[in-house]
Amino acid sequence: MRTRENKTQPTEHSVAEFLAGVEHPVRRADAQALDTLFRAVTGFNPVMWGDGIIGYGRYHYTYKSGREGDFLATGFSPRKSSLSIYIMPGYGQFQGLLDRLGKHKTGRACLYVNKLADIDTDVLAELIRAGLRDLARHWPVEPT
Repeated sequence: MRTRENKTQPTEHSVAEFLAGVEHPVRRADAQALDTLFRAVTGFNPVMWGDGIIGYGRYHYTYKSGREGDFLATGFSPRKSSLSIYIMPGYGQFQGLLDRLGKHKTGRACLYVNKLADIDTDVLAELIRAGLRDLARHWPVEPT
């Protein structure tokens, strides 16, 4: 088995300090609201991953290729251009929820939202729960 470290690793940085340091006041308030939502939905404590991702839970994966590693189970990053919300292993199976979410864009495992006022946070909570259930079918999810 090959273990190659992911570029994004958990750190000891303070989540509270990171959130307080988000420059734009709306993005900062949205990030603090997301932290509250993720804590409530997951029951996990947040951990900083790299310089800018807040993760909740973690999992160890092993691909058929033999590559293995650890990564956050779910989380978000308050980027300058948008809020990036991470659902592992991706959003492919959740079109029904996405249709109800509100204004957003998606990448492979990323959901991009300009501001929380654009979406239904109850639907986002459903998405987070569904993503964790889906991930747990592939790899065990551990609390952080």
